Amino acid sequence: MRKTARACATLMAALAASVSAACSGTTGTERAADALWKPRPGLAWQWQLDEKADPSVDVPVYDIDGFENSKADVARLHRDGRKVICYINVGAWEDFRPDKDAFPRSVLGEPNGWEGERWLDIRQISVLRPIMERRFDMCRDKGFDAVEPDLVEGYDNDTGFPLTARHQLRYNRMIADIAHERGLSVGLKNDLPQIPQLLDDFDFAVNEECAQYDECGELTPFIEAGKAVFHVEYTEPRSSFCAEARRLKLSSMVKRPELDVWRDPC
Repeated sequence: MRKTARACATLMAALAASVSAACSGTTGTERAADALWKPRPGLAWQWQLDEKADPSVDVPVYDIDGFENSKADVARLHRDGRKVICYINVGAWEDFRPDKDAFPRSVLGEPNGWEGERWLDIRQISVLRPIMERRFDMCRDKGFDAVEPDLVEGYDNDTGFPLTARHQLRYNRMIADIAHERGLSVGLKNDLPQIPQLLDDFDFAVNEECAQYDECGELTPFIEAGKAVFHVEYTEPRSSFCAEARRLKLSSMVKRPELDVWRDPC
């Protein structure tokens, strides 16, 4: 009798929750989206992909390598009040990653200029999606708040494949969906020409060298939408771009190309 009463109570609670959601017009997907971390313009950040994260930089956001850092490393940053972004390469194969053998040779293209890396054939969605899902599972399981998927502009490079802007849009939206399905926010890395089409799919932007190439204005849609733009320059002196970066509300700093601990923020 008591089991029946408990079952009825559980059923009634579930029905009440369903009715409440239906009346409010809120779906499960929308509730999940509401729970995502949504970084606002102007947040200071640290971007360190060289070895494990050094927690000594006093900023609210860390962007670190998803493979090189452990769940404990992420938890340590969380204890200090930081949000943590998981760097994952989604556009190129890397011969130094533990899952390198999961990529069939058919998806490997031309070298991309970085040692041990080759462009991926992003047209092969059925092959690449499960690999990327496992990588994003890793980010989620280590406790990351967000993902920085790198090299999402293969269509504009010599990859060895006849990639088009349409292929890239499809792939980038798939990447954003994989992140959101796991409760992770996701940043659009570079790919400035496709910002108008992808703005609604991504929660923030990560940009390299927009000042050097006089492109920072192209990132304003993210700022206008209340979404952070995490920006670095490598060779430009702070005096040449920081005033404009502050005006545009970019989260800007100078870094060395190896992305070690050193930073010089605006």
